Amino acid sequence: MPIDPHYETVIGLEVHAQLLTQSKIFCGCPNRFGAQANTQICPVCSGFPGVLPVMNREMVTMAIKTGLAINGTIRTYSEFSRKNYFYPDSPTGYQISQYDLPIIEHGELFIDLPQERKRIGVTRIHMEVDAGKSLHEGIVGASWVDLNRVGTPLLEIVSEPDMRSSEEAGAYLKKLRAIVRFLEVCDGNMEEGSFRCDANVSVRRYGAPQFGTRAELKNLNSIRNVMRAIDYEVDRQIDLIEGGGEVVQETRLWDANNNISRSMRSKEDAHDYRYFPEPDLPPLTLEVAHIEQIRQTLPELPDQMAARFQKTLELSEYDAGVLTASREMAGYYEEANAIVTQAGKASPKATANWVTVELLGRLNKEGLSIEESPVPAKSLGKLVAMIQTGEISGKIAKQVFATLFDEGGEPEKIVADKGLKQLSDSGAIEAEVEKVLAANPEQVEQYRGGKTKVLGFLVGQVMQATRGKANPALVNTVLKQKLG
Repeated sequence: MPIDPHYETVIGLEVHAQLLTQSKIFCGCPNRFGAQANTQICPVCSGFPGVLPVMNREMVTMAIKTGLAINGTIRTYSEFSRKNYFYPDSPTGYQISQYDLPIIEHGELFIDLPQERKRIGVTRIHMEVDAGKSLHEGIVGASWVDLNRVGTPLLEIVSEPDMRSSEEAGAYLKKLRAIVRFLEVCDGNMEEGSFRCDANVSVRRYGAPQFGTRAELKNLNSIRNVMRAIDYEVDRQIDLIEGGGEVVQETRLWDANNNISRSMRSKEDAHDYRYFPEPDLPPLTLEVAHIEQIRQTLPELPDQMAARFQKTLELSEYDAGVLTASREMAGYYEEANAIVTQAGKASPKATANWVTVELLGRLNKEGLSIEESPVPAKSLGKLVAMIQTGEISGKIAKQVFATLFDEGGEPEKIVADKGLKQLSDSGAIEAEVEKVLAANPEQVEQYRGGKTKVLGFLVGQVMQATRGKANPALVNTVLKQKLG
């Protein structure tokens, strides 16, 4: 929904995806996060005079994979350019990037919204080199520079200004991150800076033919912060316009601690960077046959997998979307569901519910990712299988799950050690039912008088008497038989 009914929000996103190559883009230095400052550098990435860059072939392959995954046009001829700017974390005084002839153009991806499935255009994807990192925290009267990140290969993925709300921007980022992670070209970690987003935001009155003046938001280290920053910026621009002011083109820095943005600098245009062809790198030429060969290596992508889950497993669109949000999530679900199927009681929906509700609910509460789950997929699959075969009830299963999460172990052993196996002996259940009926004559008369809702109370009494171990379906059947 728009923040103000009289204004339309216009959003375009620029995402920098750090590629999972073994080495940097133009030299042999390792491409690795977390090393001691300035230990992963050499004369090439440090910008020493007289050195020459050498293209990383693996980076080109990853760029092509990403372009194919978003239905982009792969250029068989592209060029590198120098983008000139002077920051302390750029030892060369320029960035090697692509400008008018990028490797990929005209792509698209689709986001799932509550009311529709929307296409978001991707203007271009180009390859470029990352800068270093300026360090300010804990340093008085100075800044330090860590050049380890200099030379890291990046893909800059530039969307069309097709998004109209922060929710759409969030959905776009989630889908794009899922794609690059499925492709294994980027780990998608926004906190570590390997998946970074700048948001270009403007507003215009509904019906206006032209876009408004945009501001670029930087320092967005999570999808949540991207959405919060966009909402803040939209409010700021509308308030400015309504107050008689004018939005200026600028770059603004998002302050997540105070939930505000601050002006950083005037926004540069292309001419400010004085692009010119990179003299030390020849144009990149690709053969169509090579591109098609790479196409054959593409994995099943999120949309394809979600469609398969819906068609073959009969999952809802929502469940399929949640389970394919990442390759790790999808893999976890498929492994767990295979265990349930092997037990002879296949129930893709039941497995999906346990992953998306019980497991994800607890992981989110603990701040853990699916990769960090203390409950292995195999164990969760065994737990769901035990419910499906009638060995334990859903209520007992939640107790077992809590033990699995907190203490580990195997579901079968936990059930055996704690005496939690479901009571399915009809004779034993009949005896408990008769005790409950004898102890609750008033409710028995109410049921026989037509107040059938009281059956739930009687079922609860039997379950309480058996400490939740009685088979609920069998309890219902026996109660109805006894009540007549």
